[in-house]
Amino acid sequence: MRYFITACLVLWTSMAHAYEIEAQTEFNVEGATSTLSIISTTDTAVFAPVIASFQVANPQINVTYTAASSSQINTAIVEENAQFDIAISSAMDLQTKLANDGYAESFDLSSTTLVPNWGAWRNSIFAFSQEPATIVLNRAAFKGQKIPQTRAELITLLRNQPKKYERSIGTYDVRTSGLGYLFATQDSRTSETFWRLTELMGQLKVKLYCCSSDMIEDVSTGEIAIAYNVLGSYAAARDDLAEKIIIIEPQDYATVMLRTALILKDSKAQRAAGLFMDHLLSEAWNEQPINQGQNLRRIPLGPGLLVFLDRLKRQQFLKEWSSAIF
Repeated sequence: MRYFITACLVLWTSMAHAYEIEAQTEFNVEGATSTLSIISTTDTAVFAPVIASFQVANPQINVTYTAASSSQINTAIVEENAQFDIAISSAMDLQTKLANDGYAESFDLSSTTLVPNWGAWRNSIFAFSQEPATIVLNRAAFKGQKIPQTRAELITLLRNQPKKYERSIGTYDVRTSGLGYLFATQDSRTSETFWRLTELMGQLKVKLYCCSSDMIEDVSTGEIAIAYNVLGSYAAARDDLAEKIIIIEPQDYATVMLRTALILKDSKAQRAAGLFMDHLLSEAWNEQPINQGQNLRRIPLGPGLLVFLDRLKRQQFLKEWSSAIF
């Protein structure tokens, strides 16, 4: 089988599109007769092997893969009526809202029975990974120093050495990052420690980021020493940085995000989309162990995720968060 992969790195807001995309890649197969269009928050390099294995089994289908932030995916689908077949996102709340508002197609094949009950909702939105939020540290900055294993220990460290860690902490800008907002709101529901830590990070002039990959990169170079609520899967995937970073899964609790996929109601390639979902879920749940660690706090799919998407609740949360950070 011959593949023709072309990539266009873009970041734009044009007259044609009011939503921004980070990259668009064509996974073309010689002799293919149809095209599947995916919009996703997952980095292209991370997801490329999944597409490759899908095309081995389905050589008749080309795939166009568009990478975008979770908030921009929502803008593209809801506000712009952009034509995609599948939406994949780390922002479980925004995905749930899409399904709740009628943008998702019901899907029921043998692969869906593999998905645990907590990993599916209304036969329209399905989880295919479990990814904990972690704390990532610069190894050199913590040489010879006790490594904080809980949020309380991290707070103590920062309070005891404020000059050392001023401007050396990073976390999501929850105003623009859908995943960051999800993690922050879930943290706030789990423990009051979140607000104490947020206020402290604000006092130390925390650096705000769009995404995990940027935080991981800056920790590895020493631009910052600590990154809070980073996707552990992204950090663990960076084998080249293993000697430069330390990944901590907090022992008090680790919020676990479920990366989800759904078929869009207006998909022009329903059959191809169904084949892809079947492949994705079969690969995920035939091989993936279900992590049951006592410190894990898995975010459940369902209407509870819509609470902090209420306009007034969101405004209030962002007001409190901004007051703590700035």
